Amino acid sequence: MSDNSTDSGNSTDSGVPDLSDILPPYLNLPPHLSAQKYFFVCTLTVAAWDTLVLSPRTWRLLRTKEWPPLKILFHFLRLFMPVEFTIVGVAFFDTKWSQAQCSHFFLFEPICTAILLAACSIVHVIRIHAIYEKNRNILYSMGGLLAFQVVITAICCGFYRSTPLLDGQGCIAEPKANWVGIYWLSATLTYTASFALAVQRSLRSLKIKPLSYWKLMLRDGLNLYGAIWIVNMVNMLFWFIIKPTGPDDPIRTIVTSMAAVLTASMTMRIILAVRGSLANGGSFAVSSTSNPSRSGNTTHVISASRPAGQPPVNPVLSLRGPTEPAYAVPLDQADKVGADWDGKSSVGGRDQKVTEIYPSDSPIDHTGVQVTVETENDITFEKEKN
Repeated sequence: MSDNSTDSGNSTDSGVPDLSDILPPYLNLPPHLSAQKYFFVCTLTVAAWDTLVLSPRTWRLLRTKEWPPLKILFHFLRLFMPVEFTIVGVAFFDTKWSQAQCSHFFLFEPICTAILLAACSIVHVIRIHAIYEKNRNILYSMGGLLAFQVVITAICCGFYRSTPLLDGQGCIAEPKANWVGIYWLSATLTYTASFALAVQRSLRSLKIKPLSYWKLMLRDGLNLYGAIWIVNMVNMLFWFIIKPTGPDDPIRTIVTSMAAVLTASMTMRIILAVRGSLANGGSFAVSSTSNPSRSGNTTHVISASRPAGQPPVNPVLSLRGPTEPAYAVPLDQADKVGADWDGKSSVGGRDQKVTEIYPSDSPIDHTGVQVTVETENDITFEKEKN
């Protein structure tokens, strides 16, 4: 009796179908493929958020009259990045997208991403060349890395294939061999050099204008260069260290989309953080000369001749009305105030208030204004204007 019941119990258990046999292919996903779909959702979220957040600054930059290369590249990245990954997302999530269609489409992402990375790298070459005051050695070094990246990514696009998935599981391009990872290695070398040179330039400026490391990072946008470098290094980890479980395991490409989106996003912010005009790559916050440079408002100083060998004098600007006390402003401090951060970004907005002059609460008689310039050698210039 017990044997019969046992046999009947076994037959009942064996008649329960496996869950994987019930689910359709687009729901029955391997663990790594499922993780990649969730991660790609995060990628699309970042791209959409970045598009919305940068819209006001994009409009202000669009209204400027000049069209230097950095401005053209900004608007190219602004449009190309979301369009590319919207199309890639449709192919990835559309359950009706067959593998036959994927076999004609899979090269879209590696080719478009190579173009996107090349545009980002051009921005880095222009910007690093500018902050090093048009140093030709910097231009040749960064330009060589850019040329190497363009050639390598173009060659590697021919060694991708469609990941052998079931219909409805998505269309993913993956490398035919592990060495195809030099596609991303070439771009990572460019961004590593860009990050290292930006940090070196910022540290050199501390000899002219001492500043805390936190303010230095925010002033020169080192966090943007660092974010690009980190996401590309994490991508290298997946390409060369983590091993796939089989030919249908897309684990190598799980971070590539996020790396491309964040690289484009941070590069656009590097452009927006450029001080002054975008022509010729913008300027650096502190010049390499003995005196800090100013990019923004110009200060005109009235100076007097002095005997040979006499040290430079420190002029003082004195402003006062007929019935008001004088206000003395040492002109030698003007450049020191705004040297480390002029507060002006490339979109014409003000990121930080440096020095403001506010009117007095009491009424001022404007019948006459006396301007006095005093120097250390007691030379005084006075001009009365009625």
